Amino acid sequence: MRAMVYRGPYKIRVEEKPMPVIEHPNDAIVRVTLAAICGSDLHLYHGLMPDTRVGHTFGHEFIGVVEQVGSSVQNLQVGDRVMVPFNIFCGSCWYCARGLYSNCHNVNPNATAVGGIYGYSHTTGGYDGGQSQYVRVPFADVGPVKIPDWMHDEDAVLLTDAAATGYFGAQLGEIAEGDTVVVLGAGPVGLVAAQSAWLMGAGRVMVVDQLEERLAKARSMAHAETFNYTEYDDIVVEMKKQTDHLGADVVIEAVGAEADGSLLQHIAGTKLKLQGGSPIALNWAIDSVRKGGTIGVVGAYGPIPNAVKFGDALNKGLTLNMNQTPVKRQWPRMFEHVRNGYLTPRDMVTHRFPLEDISEAYHVFSAKLDGCIKPLILPSAA
Repeated sequence: MRAMVYRGPYKIRVEEKPMPVIEHPNDAIVRVTLAAICGSDLHLYHGLMPDTRVGHTFGHEFIGVVEQVGSSVQNLQVGDRVMVPFNIFCGSCWYCARGLYSNCHNVNPNATAVGGIYGYSHTTGGYDGGQSQYVRVPFADVGPVKIPDWMHDEDAVLLTDAAATGYFGAQLGEIAEGDTVVVLGAGPVGLVAAQSAWLMGAGRVMVVDQLEERLAKARSMAHAETFNYTEYDDIVVEMKKQTDHLGADVVIEAVGAEADGSLLQHIAGTKLKLQGGSPIALNWAIDSVRKGGTIGVVGAYGPIPNAVKFGDALNKGLTLNMNQTPVKRQWPRMFEHVRNGYLTPRDMVTHRFPLEDISEAYHVFSAKLDGCIKPLILPSAA
């Protein structure tokens, strides 16, 4: 089969790889019909995540058709169209029993924190991802869900991570009716976080970014007020001015390890690898939220330390909620919101590339060329 293969930082290509096979009776093999490149895939592409091995196939956002099922699989049949959450989880451990699917205890021998994730280095289990023609799906009875007949494929693929993570970010903010919410980052996760904040009762939603095409999308898609931080001497001061000098009630950090805004921190975190990524956005969140406020963190960071203003968070009495998104837990409510038009994930899609052009797709997305906000990959076009 054809698959995207990692060859080192900024080096990927499409190669022939062996077809995945059933390794356990609970496995399924899925023929990928649509995949996406996630902003967190860029952390791998840029060499920021440890133990990203040569030969690994990325891609944790994908949908497809079931080609084979193991002998124990009962909920899926060959030919079913399925959407697969980015979390790999067993469904029965202490964490899964409490809906913490992203922290499953049985799927990642390499860590005590995160569970398994498709295509996201050996730090998260070493599972090959869906930027390929076929993928092995473990625990096929508990992860994948049949795509509803009414759901658009592009909505379905975005619900496997980006849209679900944005929704989860708003949940982590514990938004109360009338709250002022600031979303840091107008990428796909931030856009859905802003849409979701309204659903959860926000009275005002502000989005901060530096790219005008993203900010324009935040205005049209999420009806948010927007702020280009490059136009202000200090965006934290501007956020205070916008909130009677108190700070926002809730800040959602949807940027993560490659935040710009401070040259020193960006170089230390993303170039010299002295930190698990740049902490700029997280520190802006701590500074921009009011005392006693809440921060929801869904931006991805590496596992090594960061220069985070934890003392300020302590002294302000902040609540910091964070985790990798337990995707399937969000789906029942999100499906209804998408069906009713309150959430519109596919509105953020700007580019579609055949699998054979995935190297170009990564370059365009990484360099933010041609107004690229969310690129999709079509393996069937290979």
